[in-house]
Amino acid sequence: MIAVIDTNVFISSFFGGNPRKIIDLWKMGKLTLCLSKDILDEYIEVLARIGLEGECELEELLALFSKGFNITFTTKTPKINAVEADPDDDKFIECAAALKADVIITGDKALGAVKAYQGIKILTPAQFLKDYDIKK
Repeated sequence: MIAVIDTNVFISSFFGGNPRKIIDLWKMGKLTLCLSKDILDEYIEVLARIGLEGECELEELLALFSKGFNITFTTKTPKINAVEADPDDDKFIECAAALKADVIITGDKALGAVKAYQGIKILTPAQFLKDYDIKK
């Protein structure tokens, strides 16, 4: 399963719940994480802004990113204008389209309102876990 994980899901994973379950699936090799420079930059910027710099789990995640653990990375993305309410969220759809992801997992209402883009489903963490039932 190839997935783009929106920043809000990634950040929420530090606090448990369904977002943590999704990140755990990635850590166990059940998901391949799609990243672009813009997405990775946003992850790091938001984590620093909310004070999670230096946390051991953040260090572990950054180490996994640097090793390319179950990650597909793109430097080239198509220009897509699909999220009218928040054009900054287009980067997640652009990354998913470039890397032929199966799903975008988000808690963002503007991005979630798109529902799908060229066969790529856009689901909340709860919808994803229910629909795909990926076993640990």
